[in-house]
Amino acid sequence: MTSYRSYRYPMPQEDVINELENGLGTQFDPCFASIMIQMILEDTEYNLREKK
Repeated sequence: MTSYRSYRYPMPQEDVINELENGLGTQFDPCFASIMIQMILEDTEYNLREKK
């Protein structure tokens, strides 16, 4: 979600958080998704996204 693809740019952090929250327990493991959400919230300068 935070990588460049030929068909899209990295998603904004808010969208990534929403995707993780919507997929908790179904698409994403709740434990790991919760950790990722916390990491994203701490990454205020969006350094976790792929750099071009």
